[in-house]
Amino acid sequence: MGETILVTGSTGFIGSRLLDYLATEGVRIRVFLRAESSAAPLPEGVEVVRGSFSDPHSLGRAVRGVERIVHLAGVTKAVDEASYDAGNVMPVQHLLAAVREHNPALKRFLLVSSLAAGGPAGDGMHGLRESDPPSPVSAYGRSKLRAEAVALEFGAEIPLTIVRPPAVYGPGDRDVLQVFQMLSKGVLVSAGSFEKQRFSMIYVDDLVRGMVMALRSERAAGSLYYLTSSRAWSWDEVISAARPVLGFQKLLRVALPTPLVYVAGSLFGALTSLTGKPMLLNRDKVNELIEDYWVCSPEKATLELGFTAAVNLEEGIASTIAWNRSRGLL
Repeated sequence: MGETILVTGSTGFIGSRLLDYLATEGVRIRVFLRAESSAAPLPEGVEVVRGSFSDPHSLGRAVRGVERIVHLAGVTKAVDEASYDAGNVMPVQHLLAAVREHNPALKRFLLVSSLAAGGPAGDGMHGLRESDPPSPVSAYGRSKLRAEAVALEFGAEIPLTIVRPPAVYGPGDRDVLQVFQMLSKGVLVSAGSFEKQRFSMIYVDDLVRGMVMALRSERAAGSLYYLTSSRAWSWDEVISAARPVLGFQKLLRVALPTPLVYVAGSLFGALTSLTGKPMLLNRDKVNELIEDYWVCSPEKATLELGFTAAVNLEEGIASTIAWNRSRGLL
């Protein structure tokens, strides 16, 4: 297509799949990497610009001459609200400031945010819509929402699109993998009600395809989209899809009481304070785990972008489990 696309966060789970997708299209790809990041996993021919989001000089080199930018870089775990802002808000502000100075003719800036910025839904069927007022319940979600607000401040000058994925799974994911690892042992531990909880999920290759559609759609300029599965899933549906692939027969389900989850979160939070390293669980993360309906609606993306998730739950789970088995992770 003759255009150059800059990708941040390219060595992560979603970023690496995005580079593979773009490589098949024959576009020129540029990535922005920290000095310590390895370029070994990158597809052949990818141009690398090294630097940091606090360095205007390296950001200028990264954004000059590109037609489109996909901003994926960010943090999902941090020790406090300020650290989340340093990882999720500051990079957006500095990157867009560099675009304004060095590439004012940019065709599109795609910010990959999160359902956490919108918060949980009020029910498990309809899910959040883009017009619903955001109500994040965690420091992570609040930081992603602040990043969106910062990006929108540049919206009058730079064509901008925001996408909010829900939980993303597929080859290379480490978060949903933990669910499959539990299931393979015949155990599933959850905070909240197995019967009540519903959640949106999207297979990583579907997400990447939707991101590129949003990146190129003229109609998407200035818009926000949830890129998600065609409907919400229940724990029973996930278990049913995984059972024939993992081969477990009996399953012990352990629903942890909310007070106990908060106690565990407080203990891990205390360890974070002592070590200065973010833990997998803390009281803030508990605020997300105890919610019943992490559900968003695909309707706007379908109507305006023509996007529909193509990989069904059974196919996606089978593919994910096979990939992890081949690498000894299951």
